[in-house]
Amino acid sequence: VQLVESGGGTVQAGESLTLACATSGYRSPVSCEGWFRQSPGKEREGVATIDSDDSTTYTDSVKGRFSISRDNAKNSVYLQLNNLKSEDAALYYCATLDSEGLYWGQGTQVTVS
Repeated sequence: VQLVESGGGTVQAGESLTLACATSGYRSPVSCEGWFRQSPGKEREGVATIDSDDSTTYTDSVKGRFSISRDNAKNSVYLQLNNLKSEDAALYYCATLDSEGLYWGQGTQVTVS
């Protein structure tokens, strides 16, 4: 299984970014997909998840600003980041879960100046 994130970059506070995660190689159905982030000196935290029934969850700090979605035809999951704040700066990871395991991408950096 491979997960490749893209879309990170440097933006000013208040601006937006769209992160994408292209996935491939699954041998069983994916039950959950999500985005996590980690900034220097902090533990990795969950940002948003989307289940196979399209139900979503968000950590409190991003509710109303971030939106997770997916395109099954493109085997991709997305994270729309709006109204970015300095505290959102981190390395963002995509993760997916199927019956055989939990998989991680390599991360994409989001910097907020």
